[in-house]
Amino acid sequence: MIRVAMLSYWHVHAWDYTKQVQENPGTEIVAVWDEIPSRGQETADKLGVPFVADLDEILARADVDAVVVDTPTNIHRDVMVKAARAGKHIFTEKVIAPTLKEVNEIIAAVKEAGVKLTVSLPRLNDGYTLAAQEVLAKGLLGELTQARVRLSHSGAIADWLPQHFYNLEQCGGGALIDLGCHPMYLVRLFLGLPQSVNATFGYVSGKEVEDNAVATLRYENGAVGIVEAGFVNSHSPFSVEIHGTEGTLLYGLPDEVVRVRSNKLNKDEWVTIEMPARHTAAFDQWVEHIQNDTIAEENIGLAIDLTKLMEAANLSEAQKRQVKLSELAN
Repeated sequence: MIRVAMLSYWHVHAWDYTKQVQENPGTEIVAVWDEIPSRGQETADKLGVPFVADLDEILARADVDAVVVDTPTNIHRDVMVKAARAGKHIFTEKVIAPTLKEVNEIIAAVKEAGVKLTVSLPRLNDGYTLAAQEVLAKGLLGELTQARVRLSHSGAIADWLPQHFYNLEQCGGGALIDLGCHPMYLVRLFLGLPQSVNATFGYVSGKEVEDNAVATLRYENGAVGIVEAGFVNSHSPFSVEIHGTEGTLLYGLPDEVVRVRSNKLNKDEWVTIEMPARHTAAFDQWVEHIQNDTIAEENIGLAIDLTKLMEAANLSEAQKRQVKLSELAN
């Protein structure tokens, strides 16, 4: 049995991961730490496990094998480096950290300690993503020219997001670095890593962080990636568009069906593509990596690239210019 300590209930998905720990037959929750002691104590009481107020103390416990990290993004680096050095396996909410320099420090600590790291990038495992990858692998769209992925909700105007999600220091940004992570890693998956990023942020609800965002990714071959995210849009469907010289793939516009129109199929018709069953959830993959002594190489690679893209997007907005990935500090 893998004994798990929950590190913070700051993130909105912390209770989702709690449920996953409870439901996986190979894991159990044995302790809770939180940077806000009152929240941590309340959570620990609900779970019937000890609350440990000191991070170093909980990481030193012999009855803790692994940790789930849901802390504010700005302390991810410190928490995960400590956890790795304490020999604890790590499952973390995205992003790994807000800057490439911090991510590299975390990865170095993980490798040195030999612990298993997996990042929550859930839409990599969904049927529409798997179907799109199969279409691309068959070459049905030809040379890719554009990928656009949009994910948006009304959290900032309907007031259901926690207020600390608008804290620039804790979050490292707003709609893009939170919700926009999913479109960003999907565009990266479909098109690869771009040369540069250009971002534009909007502030519709007057929050400290952006609540409306678009990032464009520029590729050497002329392809363009478009990432859209927002906290101020009602009834905005999650959508995927992938365009190429031989065809187009659409999903979520507005129904949850993958459709392809290709010169390599019947070019006069949209063909519905069957979606494969979802892959194993990222948390369960993490458990398997611990049990089998394997490494989540693709997951970690995409998570590192996600931070590169987010850091470049934030720099682009701050400096009102296009930012090359090669500019980022290691």
